[in-house]
Amino acid sequence: MGNRRVPVLFLERTPMNLSPSEAAVLRGLAAGGTLKIHRHLDGRKICKFYPLDGPSQELPRAVVERLKTRGLIDSNKKFPAATYLLTQAGKRAAESLSGGPVYPLAAKN
Repeated sequence: MGNRRVPVLFLERTPMNLSPSEAAVLRGLAAGGTLKIHRHLDGRKICKFYPLDGPSQELPRAVVERLKTRGLIDSNKKFPAATYLLTQAGKRAAESLSGGPVYPLAAKN
């Protein structure tokens, strides 16, 4: 078998160590999009991002959970659809991703 080199695949990460999907959600919220988790009576939760233009996109729940865990987004805790906003930390992260100020609706926390 010998010394065989195995290629290593590195996923691109942002300076804040966000995945490309997480960074895209923050940039989308900064651009005025809406992030919602739709809860169903049977317990299912579906995460959807609604950009200002174009169709909605379903997101993996893990992406939203990681952003929540890092304190970058928070919800209004409504049923059946919780709307997520950037926290102050999320707003700062979005500003560093976009290279300038952003003016989305953000939560004061």
